[in-house]
Order: sequence, then C-alpha cells, then structure tokens
Amino acid sequence: MRENRLRTLWKSGGAAVNGWLAIPNSFSAETMAHQGWDSLTIDLQHGMVDYQAMVPMLQAISTTQTVPVVRVPWLEPGILMKTLDAGAYGVICPMVNTREDAQKLVAYTHYAPRGTRSFGPVRATLYGGADYAEHANDTIVTFAMIETAKALDNLDDILSVEGLDAIYIGPSDLSLALGCRPVFDDVDPKAAEAIDHILARAKAHGVVAGIHNGSTDGALARIAKGFQFVTVSSDARLMAAGAQQVITKMRANQAPASTGGY
Repeated sequence: MRENRLRTLWKSGGAAVNGWLAIPNSFSAETMAHQGWDSLTIDLQHGMVDYQAMVPMLQAISTTQTVPVVRVPWLEPGILMKTLDAGAYGVICPMVNTREDAQKLVAYTHYAPRGTRSFGPVRATLYGGADYAEHANDTIVTFAMIETAKALDNLDDILSVEGLDAIYIGPSDLSLALGCRPVFDDVDPKAAEAIDHILARAKAHGVVAGIHNGSTDGALARIAKGFQFVTVSSDARLMAAGAQQVITKMRANQAPASTGGY
C-alpha cells in the first residue's frame, strides 16, 4: 500500500505544511498540488466543494506526492466512508465535542474489528494499492476538530480515544465559543491560552496537533510551539491576495491621466 507521508513525517518529528482547497475545480487542485505542499485538504464543510467535485480534485492531487485530505461536513458515517472510498488518506471531522463523538469518528473510519467502516474502497484501491484493505486502518489519518467550549471541557476524554491520530484546531470557531474575535493568527488572550492548553494535552496523549493559520508567520510560530500540522490560508485567499498585489502595483504605476483600463 502507498505510504501516508503524513505519518512518515510525524514519526520523524517533522511538521506538515498543509494547503486548503475551497475552489471546486480539479485544475486549481492540480496546480496547488504541484507547488510542494505536504498535504492538501479539500473542504467539504465551508468551501464550495461537493462530493462530485471532490473526486476529480482527489485525482488531480494524485498526480503528485502530496497527501490528499478531506474535511467532511459533519460527523456522519456516510460521507466519512464515501470520502475514504474515494481515496482520501486523511479526514478532518468538525465539531467533535465528546468522547462518544471521538469514538464514533474512529469507528466510522476503521474496518472491523477496530471499527464499523463498510467495505467498498472503489477508488481507494486505485490510489492506495491492491492491499488497501489490509493496511488502511494503520495508514489513514483521522483528525477530530477541537473548536468549542464543550470540546475543551471534554478534551482529555477525547484525546484518550484509541485510534484517534490527530486533532485540528479551528481558531475562529474556538475564539467565538470563548467570546473572542474570530481570527486565525492574532487571537485574543483567552483563545491563545486555550490553544496552548490543547497543544499541551495533545502532546501528553501522544496525539498530533494541527491548526489553521492565516499567514506563513503564524504557521511558523505554531510549528515552533510544537504543532505538527499547519494549514496556511487557502487556494481562494491565495488567488485573491496574488491578484490584489498585481492590481495594486499596476494602479500605483499608472499615468495620472488614466482612469482605468490598460
């Protein structure tokens, strides 16, 4: 079976730089994948992507060594299993708030006897290999999102669930839950304290900690703290930022008499 390079990287003590895909297009996914990200996450929760768009995006990522990850819309067995059957090598599940939630997530993403995942890896065997079923349980990476006050209260119970590989912090939702501004990097003190607490408890349980970031500086600072999975921006934000730089430079260098157009 094809290795999951996230697991290999984490085992060596490294941190994965993850890109984020909100645009439902295989060419943009392929272009992102060829830029050297360790992994790319297709966002089915808040992006514009649905399942039919996701599959060709996974195929596009497969033209590279970038690890394909999907954030599913919710803790629901059908979409989790179909996402894995389509060839995702990692799943991020939002709003995991209790130990029971975490146990369900692990069950839905693992074959028996470790879980209840139904067998039907129609594309996963094409991507992962003919022996996919034999090794999937030890290859797929399962992330639980920690982003609510309830999840904070139940943090150690969640982190102690066997088979949970990683947690992923959504700083904006976590900040909102704590009465703070919904931002990625420069979070309010109360949210910053919670993020540090989540990281420390994840380390204590031997669970990889990941987090969403709005900038490279923010991501680098969090790697320095011990996060091993950092997302930087998204395809849509990066495209907008690049376009804005071009327009700003062009406008600044236009002749004074020009009122627009080139």
